[in-house]
Amino acid sequence: MLAEDSVLLREGLVGLLERFGHTVSAAVGDAPSLLAAVAEHRPDLVVTDVRMPPGLAEEGLRAAIALRTERPGLPVLVLSQYVQRSYAAELLAGGDGSGVGYLLKDRVGHVEEFLDALHTVASGGTVVDPEVVRRLLARRRDPLERLTPREREVLELMARGCSNAEICRRLVVSEAAVAKHIGNILLKLDLPPAEDTHRRVLAVLAFLGGDERA
Repeated sequence: MLAEDSVLLREGLVGLLERFGHTVSAAVGDAPSLLAAVAEHRPDLVVTDVRMPPGLAEEGLRAAIALRTERPGLPVLVLSQYVQRSYAAELLAGGDGSGVGYLLKDRVGHVEEFLDALHTVASGGTVVDPEVVRRLLARRRDPLERLTPREREVLELMARGCSNAEICRRLVVSEAAVAKHIGNILLKLDLPPAEDTHRRVLAVLAFLGGDERA
């Protein structure tokens, strides 16, 4: 299911998704149509813009949050024109934070990255745009100040939706080392005991803390 008010981008996304084997059950241009189409088609994944008609404010984001409230676990990938931490944080804060993603629209031009994010979200993972991650890393705000540089690298990759195995490949370290770093991150961020996936989401939420805008 695709929701995007720009006709050119919407049609381009439909063509891209179908070229790589996805079926687009509906492509709409405003938030009310998105809600209606999801109710009708029951899609496996929703890709939506943040700002859409009728108000051109945050209708797409609000629709995404409403859909996940109605259908917990519905994978949703939100596209935004701007870097805004609050959008990603609000999405992640709903439910258990699994199966959600926040990407800048520029990322669509990087086809491989966009498709990787799509697959990660569809399979229940969490993805935050690398540019949001990069800007937040530069702020060095509590509680992140307690993390070592390597732990911050690991947390950055967690925010991007990387699995432990992928973090190993990118940092050229062992799985045991990655597991130790993640354990230290969770401990230093004072996260409560919980199921591992949920704790990873809480870590990303802590990472997204700080100023309202990135």
